[in-house]
Parts: sequence; structure tokens; C-alpha cells
Amino acid sequence: MDTYTTIKNRILYLLEKNSMSIHHLALKSGVAPSTIKNILYGKSQNPGIVTIKLICEGFEISLYEFFDTDEFRSKALENMV
Repeated sequence: MDTYTTIKNRILYLLEKNSMSIHHLALKSGVAPSTIKNILYGKSQNPGIVTIKLICEGFEISLYEFFDTDEFRSKALENMV
């Protein structure tokens, strides 16, 4: 799985976990709904760290919590080899 897909899946998971719509996340994070949709639907496959940070704020989690998953740890190990 590539990094973009891992980020997209993490956002989708957090939306579902928090029973949150894209619009609600946009309101809480200050990120335009179109930007979030572009990430989720593949138009933007390289979201910046500032955008991810704002999305994290919308979910009320830290960047560490966002990236602290088995999927991201596996990505990090792949990059070390």
C-alpha cells in the first residue's frame, strides 16, 4: 500500500470512528471540503503536512496519533530496507 492510500484510509477510518461527515470535519479543521474530498477521492495524492495537521486538529488528535498505526509503522520499515 502506498503512503497516499494509507493517509486516505486513515482519514476515512477516523471519519467513521467519529461519526463525522466530510463537511463537519471541514468546519472543525478549517480545511475546505473540496480539499478533503480531493484527498479522499484521489485528485490530490500528495497532501501537505500542514493540511494533515489541520485535519488532525479537526479530529482533536495529534499528528503522532494520526501516524501511530501499524500501517504507517510498516511503511516506515519498508523505507528503511
